[in-house]
Amino acid sequence: MSSIPEESQDAGWRGKFAGFALGLSIFAVVWFAAAAIGTKLGLWSWQFGLGKMTIGWGPMLLMAALGVSVIAIIVALIKAPRKQALMLALGALLVSGLAFGRVLAFGGQAERLPPLHEVQTDWSNPIQPSEALLAARQSTGALNTIEDAPVVPAGADARWPGTGGRLVSELQEEAEFDPATQSSPKDAPYPQIDTLVEPAASYDMAFAAALAAVEDRGWTIVTNDVEAGRIEATQSSFWFDFKDDILIRVVPDGDGSRIDVRSISRVGLSDLGANSKRVRDLLNEIEVRLN
Repeated sequence: MSSIPEESQDAGWRGKFAGFALGLSIFAVVWFAAAAIGTKLGLWSWQFGLGKMTIGWGPMLLMAALGVSVIAIIVALIKAPRKQALMLALGALLVSGLAFGRVLAFGGQAERLPPLHEVQTDWSNPIQPSEALLAARQSTGALNTIEDAPVVPAGADARWPGTGGRLVSELQEEAEFDPATQSSPKDAPYPQIDTLVEPAASYDMAFAAALAAVEDRGWTIVTNDVEAGRIEATQSSFWFDFKDDILIRVVPDGDGSRIDVRSISRVGLSDLGANSKRVRDLLNEIEVRLN
């Protein structure tokens, strides 16, 4: 009697266990998406969606999925038939492993970057928010206040030793790329952001370029005041619907103009460098439009 090919044989409980491992791995990935989407839809607070579901329980769920996947591989290799169970188990390991690697990278990035949720180009002359922007922030329960000389909360010392109580402006300066001491922007956590000075661009040209750059990004414009040289806008993240506010100040400088930008998150301590990157990209686009 001819034997049944291995690939057509049912692996029994070992195949079911490998299938469970794959299902658990997929569930762990969906868990992170559900945490973000639920927060965005208002089903729960961002503290629960990000703090508990994503940062608290998410990594533990992925570790469990990884452990079950490894066990499923070992069990699948014990005896024939192996193919079906092994393929399912390897798929489970691939899904959970990639997701866990992404979580580790996220954690490493958070540790590398300073605990800042705002940046600006000129801390010696901070951009002041309008009443309209303050009202918009208050309506969404913004926890981060807009101050002239903000300091890092003392609680940040637990994760970022030596940062609590220090000026945000100092930490930003230390984190930015310094061409005098560093060979590449990749050597620094933050890109360098300074006031954009355009000697050949009139005030009207600079304001128009800044406004066009904001509009192209699809941000929600809160203030558009050409007489005051003020543009304020809000960007909402796809995941979690976190909102960051961007304040732009345009002033005449002789025949040219000067453009400053401030970007601040409404909630959270660390922005993972999002505000700094946003300001740098915005300044780059404005400069391109003017030149």
